[in-house]
Amino acid sequence: MPKLSSKSLKFARDRLKQSRVPALLGFHVEKLARGRATLSMEVKDLHKQVHDVVHGGVIAALADTAAAIAVYTVVPVGAEIATVELKINYLSAVPGGKIKAIGEVLRAGRNFVIAECEVIDAKGKLAAKALMTFGAVAGTTLEQAASSSKN
Repeated sequence: MPKLSSKSLKFARDRLKQSRVPALLGFHVEKLARGRATLSMEVKDLHKQVHDVVHGGVIAALADTAAAIAVYTVVPVGAEIATVELKINYLSAVPGGKIKAIGEVLRAGRNFVIAECEVIDAKGKLAAKALMTFGAVAGTTLEQAASSSKN
C-alpha cells in the first residue's frame, strides 16, 4: 500500500495526542499508509488487570484506534467516522513489553467502512484479532486536514 506523506503522519500523531483516551494510554502512531495504520504502546502497570496482564479493554481500545486511523486514510472526501460495532477475539494474554496494533481497511463504502486489526505482543505473537464497522458522516479526511494544517 502506498505510504502517506510525512506531513500526514505528523498530523495523525498530533491528532492522536488530542484524543484523551489514546493519549492517556500512551498510544503512538508508528506507520501510516493508505488503508493501513500501525500503532504501538509500551505496557505499564496502569494497563494491567488483577492477573498482571494487559486489560482486554486496553487491547480493544488500541485495536479500535489503529483501525480508525487506517479508516481516516480512505474515507470519502469530507467524511468523519465513528465506531458502530467492534468484535474482538483475545488469543493470548499480554504480560508486558511493546505491543503493536495493525489496522487495515477491508472495504470502504459511502456510509460504512469495515476494518480489521491484529494486535501483536512483544514477542511478535498474535494476541488479539478485531473486526470493526465504522459509520461515516460529513467532515474532513486525514489528508485534507494535514494539507490545510499550519504545522
